[in-house]
Amino acid sequence: MQPIPHAARVRSRAAALAAGLAVIAAGGATAADFPAKPITVVVPYPPGGTPDILARVLGETLAKTLGQPLIVENRVGASGNIGGQAVARAEPNGYTLLMCAFGCAVAPSLYTPAPYDVVKDFSPVAMIGTVPSVLVVNPGVPARSVAELIAYAKANPGKLNSASSGIGTSAHLATELLNTKAGIQLTHIPYKGAGQVAADLLGGQVDMYFDNLPASLPSIRSGKLRALAVASEKRSPSIPDVPTFAEAGVPDFLITPWFGIMAPARTPEAVLDRLNQAFVAALKAPDVRTRMQQLGVDVAPGSRQDLAQFIAGENEKWKAIIQANKIRAE
Repeated sequence: MQPIPHAARVRSRAAALAAGLAVIAAGGATAADFPAKPITVVVPYPPGGTPDILARVLGETLAKTLGQPLIVENRVGASGNIGGQAVARAEPNGYTLLMCAFGCAVAPSLYTPAPYDVVKDFSPVAMIGTVPSVLVVNPGVPARSVAELIAYAKANPGKLNSASSGIGTSAHLATELLNTKAGIQLTHIPYKGAGQVAADLLGGQVDMYFDNLPASLPSIRSGKLRALAVASEKRSPSIPDVPTFAEAGVPDFLITPWFGIMAPARTPEAVLDRLNQAFVAALKAPDVRTRMQQLGVDVAPGSRQDLAQFIAGENEKWKAIIQANKIRAE
């Protein structure tokens, strides 16, 4: 093999440097002009659920801040994995975002192979907030407290059905955690979506459900469902008469459904920063904060790094529980 002449090497390096500078310049121009068209937020769950509600609550305020419409696209299937994969493969330009939720942190532990790597395939944009998980039962269930529910479950092993919107969801893992902590045997009934769970729970086809508070709040207030406890550190202002699990006699029982915005990996830093600033500003807007409080959402605006650290912690916490209970998703 003949050595490459010095002049050729210089030309090659110059060409590579020019290409690199062109990429940088293009990224800078994109960031400076961003956004120049509507932004799509993919919600990988059906309409009407908490992630969908939150995306739409933020949409109008974000449109004013960014000067472009925010389009909410429900791309459902495979417990949120179809929407997640679509965003992971999208052009990393800030125009396609993901409303990430609890499932983002547990998917790598549930599936083989994993549908995506939440760390490598996404860039954190902004934390939206957390909601209490509330244990609700059909009024026909003979229990008006967690203690009564546990006593009934012990006397009737396997009789109580606990619904979830799918394998590995927060409701499923909450069911397994209560089984372990209380020494009971609840029968887990997985559904294909929260809408189906709500219909059967109200109809009495299933007995109980660990739901996101915003979704169950109307039924709790109307008396169609009975709330026994919230799986949070403190009571929710939305239902102040409902105790925490710790107050109900089950300590260290914390289920924190959360919601955050993610972008495809390799999205320019300046674009990510612009998006973070816009989401944080929207979350601090008085009308948005009021609506979030009405929905029972604990708003948590912060940096991109805050979201990254939170997801890492959730990943480790639920990985241990998934492995201990040998939970696998199909």
